[in-house]
Amino acid sequence: MRGQRIVFRRQPRIVAVSTIAGPKECEGIVGRYVETPLADDMFGENTYEKAECKMLSHVIDGAISNAKLARDRVDMIVSGDLLNQIISASFAARDFSVPFLGVYGACSTMAESLAVAAAFVDAGYCKNVVAATGSHFASAERQYRYPLELGTTRPPQSQWTVTGAGASLVSSAGDGVRITSATLGKVVDFGVTDVNNMGAAMAPAAADTILTHFRTTGEEPEAYDLIVTGDLGALGSRILKDLAWEKGLDIAGNHVDCGEIIYNVLEDEFQGGSGAGCSAVVLNSYLYHKMTAGSLRRILFVATGALLSTVSSGQGESIPCIAHAVTLER
Repeated sequence: MRGQRIVFRRQPRIVAVSTIAGPKECEGIVGRYVETPLADDMFGENTYEKAECKMLSHVIDGAISNAKLARDRVDMIVSGDLLNQIISASFAARDFSVPFLGVYGACSTMAESLAVAAAFVDAGYCKNVVAATGSHFASAERQYRYPLELGTTRPPQSQWTVTGAGASLVSSAGDGVRITSATLGKVVDFGVTDVNNMGAAMAPAAADTILTHFRTTGEEPEAYDLIVTGDLGALGSRILKDLAWEKGLDIAGNHVDCGEIIYNVLEDEFQGGSGAGCSAVVLNSYLYHKMTAGSLRRILFVATGALLSTVSSGQGESIPCIAHAVTLER
């Protein structure tokens, strides 16, 4: 490990993926690549939280199945989510008799779980590890903001929490998208206190990790087909590009954001998508398809997370944020 960067010498592969997403998420361009599109975001359950847990269990099982592995061939599950004490991930893990590491990076969890999974595989401790996360609009809204029944008007700077989940099966062998390095982020806090303005809160953390990555590698942004952030949305994406430009790094030509991609940023979605499921669904459906098809050869996947809680917000705290970057190559 050099500074914040890990180079994976054995280059673990993502050999299989699985995704599930709600009807709203499947209306856009990403929907045609989602493995399990839902007609009802309750997924046959009687609470939103149970639906979120079921979605996560579904994609973990789907990734294992798509890799044509038996469950006993999986050495570990690395997963997390947004609900109190990552209950979706923990409850989903009880469906599998597999060692489990619960991680929390808020909406950066997909990148964090990929980095952890790749590290275990690269070190030779594991051969097959599932990295997964998800979120649900309704469960996140009533935990972090307001009960849906209140009918609160959404401010224009807000994003829409994605109902969906994604999983990657990371393996030491096989053909797939290679994980060649990871740049681990630091907690960054620019003093934003508005829980509806996640893009502005997370953009400085994304900028810090991206700038660190390029300073460490000595590369230019043009070395990547895409620099993909997790869920900054339209506003956060613009702030990120401005922050990078101020530090001498121009990423405007190849930066895209999962929050913008998943909803196409139509008028009623305001700034686009957010939530742990946002980057998980986009990466494991749309981006993975583009990489395996050969239209994308190298991407820097930078998932971002706002590390707030209902307790911290209620006490007037600002929102500390983080971003982790993973280099993916085909």
